[in-house]
Amino acid sequence: MPLFANPFEGNVPRKLSKAELVQALRLDIAGELEAIFLYDAHVQSTDDKLAKAVLADIRDEEKAHMGELMTLMRHLDPEEAEHFASGEGEVQEMMKKLGIK
Repeated sequence: MPLFANPFEGNVPRKLSKAELVQALRLDIAGELEAIFLYDAHVQSTDDKLAKAVLADIRDEEKAHMGELMTLMRHLDPEEAEHFASGEGEVQEMMKKLGIK
């Protein structure tokens, strides 16, 4: 859950090393995934058309943030990017075997 009750949470009194930044990005990615889940749950829990539209738009912006963070992660940690690509390849191979496009 949110840690912003402490205004200093997440502040670091120095520059992060590359490894520390990558670790911080993992936490950022987890936060975006949680936000997507929560906004989608709110969309599903109301019949108010405006609320659904606004929350769905915010949810989709969080999905775009995921793409930005993942792209940054690939840039900062090419070895991790190789793992992502390997996983993508495995799913694409399964799709090919199942005739899914």
